[in-house]
Amino acid sequence: MSLVRLLEKKCKKTLFTTPSHGQKNGIYQPLSEMYKIDISETECYQPQEELERAQLWARAVYQTYSTTFLTNGSTSGIIAAVLSCTGVGEKVLIASNAHPCHLNAIKLAGARAITYDLEIDKEWGVPLETKPEVIGNYLNKYDIKTVIITSPTYEGIISDIEEIKNICEKNETYLIVDEAHGALYPFSDSLPLSAVNIADFTVQSLHKTAGGLNPTALLHCNCEIDVKPALEMFMTTSPSYPLLASIEDNIAYISSKEGRKEIEKLIDKLDKIRENTPNCQFFGDDPTKLLIKVEGLTGYELSQILYEDFDIEDERTNEKSTLLICGIGTDNKKLDRLQNVLKRF
Repeated sequence: MSLVRLLEKKCKKTLFTTPSHGQKNGIYQPLSEMYKIDISETECYQPQEELERAQLWARAVYQTYSTTFLTNGSTSGIIAAVLSCTGVGEKVLIASNAHPCHLNAIKLAGARAITYDLEIDKEWGVPLETKPEVIGNYLNKYDIKTVIITSPTYEGIISDIEEIKNICEKNETYLIVDEAHGALYPFSDSLPLSAVNIADFTVQSLHKTAGGLNPTALLHCNCEIDVKPALEMFMTTSPSYPLLASIEDNIAYISSKEGRKEIEKLIDKLDKIRENTPNCQFFGDDPTKLLIKVEGLTGYELSQILYEDFDIEDERTNEKSTLLICGIGTDNKKLDRLQNVLKRF
């Protein structure tokens, strides 16, 4: 059995348990089907056992020491990783522009943050990669227990994870990689190298590019540390089994032959957009992200034109460039329309 099949199982018992909606009469009708499979840890279902099996299966898919399903985003994975390998008073190295969860995790661990600045590309207005020599300099200067880096960045800039990991190993320092935007990386040679089999801990957000529901994510571990005790400190004891089942199905799809073909089709389509829009400039290491610049327009002006004139909303923008994020759910119809719009510039 699997989590997905378990939720399709009909319980013949009369339940006086949570959730009190009783798998019927959904109050919010657009989610009426989800009410039917929203269960708790009853004797009738025993979903904990299937969750453990699903996570062991995922571990085999990713070839990790452990892979844990998360229903509170990559944020919860970062916090669990830091709590698992960092003690009170120990130093953690992070970028000064890191996601807020990096610093929050350090605070929760009672540790101390050491920050470094990333170089900003002046032409595009985005932070560049974390340079291995910068990490090496800080590890030589301070007794640092853990390093957290973000790769890819929001805009799709990749750091040399292998070299940074080598530096961390020489200094007996744990490496955590925030790969929230790289959940497709393990399943395509056309995408950058994933940190999943390199870093000590890697987090990925399935909901960002891999077609998952908000806020499904994964925490991968490559060292012999049990992250469960850390997660139990702040995660709910009443998880959403529909969301957990969606994670299982999501991994099954993107790791399948069909899913891998869909990833390649997406990349090919985006490459064609770049080729067929000569008046647009593109930047970044991740082909699933369209960081765009148009001569004569600021990023804000481009964003405004796309939104007001063509009903296209970007992910984020700055003075120099505008970012459009694509993923498994970005179909050809949507991409064809985008290409036709960009040709007008």
